[in-house]
Amino acid sequence: MIRYLLSLSLALGLLTCSQPGQAAISDAEAVNRAGMQRMLSQRIAKSYLMLGTETRAEVAVIQLDQSIADLETNSQLLQEYAPTAPIRAALSEASETWQRYREAVLTSPNKERALQVLQLSEQALEQNEKLVKLIEQHTGNQVAQLVNRSGRQRMLSQRIAKLYLAMSWHLPVEQLRTEFDAAVQEFDQGIKDLRGAPQNTTEINQRLDQIATQWRFAQAGFSLADDSRYVPTVIVTTTETLLGKVNELTGRYEELASAR
Repeated sequence: MIRYLLSLSLALGLLTCSQPGQAAISDAEAVNRAGMQRMLSQRIAKSYLMLGTETRAEVAVIQLDQSIADLETNSQLLQEYAPTAPIRAALSEASETWQRYREAVLTSPNKERALQVLQLSEQALEQNEKLVKLIEQHTGNQVAQLVNRSGRQRMLSQRIAKLYLAMSWHLPVEQLRTEFDAAVQEFDQGIKDLRGAPQNTTEINQRLDQIATQWRFAQAGFSLADDSRYVPTVIVTTTETLLGKVNELTGRYEELASAR
């Protein structure tokens, strides 16, 4: 595993250095991609914990690979986009944390290292949350707020899975259950908030209905944790489906914001 991860690190470094120049992204896409960085901060830690708990480990390796590549691609695009000094400063801060975070997740998982990964994932989340808000404020677009809110649901799907895996591995971290419950409550409220958006199209409302149905299924698995009966394979599978559906929804909101 260590040999694979080190090879992956080298390959990704070469890929990042060799990418050709790309056209500047729009404000709406910048909000979406910054929101994706927020999600990836949680997804990368989740994949690491999947490896540590041997929960669909073969899938976790692929997810970790793709997530690292996506994060570095987004970082490059956002750096090229950055229109203001505060946004550039936020990107620099997030980049410094990412270098340490990347090094931590490219090691063979164990409980001691998992604590460092969790800490860095929280720091990366906080920094990318700041970045999203700065870009949203810069755009001055009301629909960009929906891109941000939907994108936050995307992050929460991975945060919930991350915290659930940490609980199932019995990591000695205070407030794990409290943070998990808060993330579940926020995701639930987010569905309600997005349903009430007057900008929603018929297609968007249909997608929200699908997400709500999948969410109810996921919640059934969460209830088992109350009796310490953890079902990590079920949870990582259902939250992955949620991520796909919310990612599509965020794309629809990005299209709305770009049209305005």
